[in-house]
Amino acid sequence: MSQHHWEYDPDMNRPEFWYKTFPIACGKQQSPLEIQYCKMQYDSALKPLKLCYDPSTAKRIISNGQAFIVEFDDSTDRAVLCGGPLIGNYRFLQFHFHWGSSGIQGSEHILDGKQYAAELHLIHWNTKYESFKVAVTKDDGLAVVGIFLEMGTVKPGLQKVINVLSKIQTKVEESVFTDFDLTCLLPECLEFYTYQGSLTTPPLLECVTWIVLPEPISVSPKQMVKFYNLYFTSAGESPSKHMVCNWCPVQPLHGRTIRRPFNCDV
Repeated sequence: MSQHHWEYDPDMNRPEFWYKTFPIACGKQQSPLEIQYCKMQYDSALKPLKLCYDPSTAKRIISNGQAFIVEFDDSTDRAVLCGGPLIGNYRFLQFHFHWGSSGIQGSEHILDGKQYAAELHLIHWNTKYESFKVAVTKDDGLAVVGIFLEMGTVKPGLQKVINVLSKIQTKVEESVFTDFDLTCLLPECLEFYTYQGSLTTPPLLECVTWIVLPEPISVSPKQMVKFYNLYFTSAGESPSKHMVCNWCPVQPLHGRTIRRPFNCDV
């Protein structure tokens, strides 16, 4: 999304220094956050989430040098998110992950002091705007569902994604990726926490209604190794750098309220 150079590399333009190029990094609604149960507020006005995903909208998977992205056709309302804290429909665009490395956890949000192995982000944009590019400039433009991945048993639904990673090992590689049922990556319980925040990658725009699901999905160590074996760098680039620890540290709360629905019992 951003034309400016940024990285996760500890020796380069890592997250702690993004504010030099993106001053909004010092804003009052930055993400991710540490979500503390004792500091949340019940909100009986929050509705159940409604997620409708059409497997036929899956298009391709691509590595952008910071993560890999699975893109979907967002030209119609065949895949939308509504309910929860949202007003109206939000059209699904793509999903991606953030992860750590062997021995290092890598979720962006932290839940009651716990950081998970990885975090899945489902990106949706508000259909009251004419496009994603317009929506991302609005306070209510995006809705991102965050799902934790906890190290454990194999997640069968994730395996189709894992199987194609060998085709996008390095930066700018891509592959066709079709007929994918996104619901296979959702936990059984769709209870959630929600707050107003930002993109966790540059340009860090404060346009996101975050919907974080506290129930994690599982991922096996063998599956996670496939993530760790990807590269930040292009094919033939030297030195090559493994794509690990591509997550942003938690940001100050700055007085924001993290809400949960009245029937949430986590």
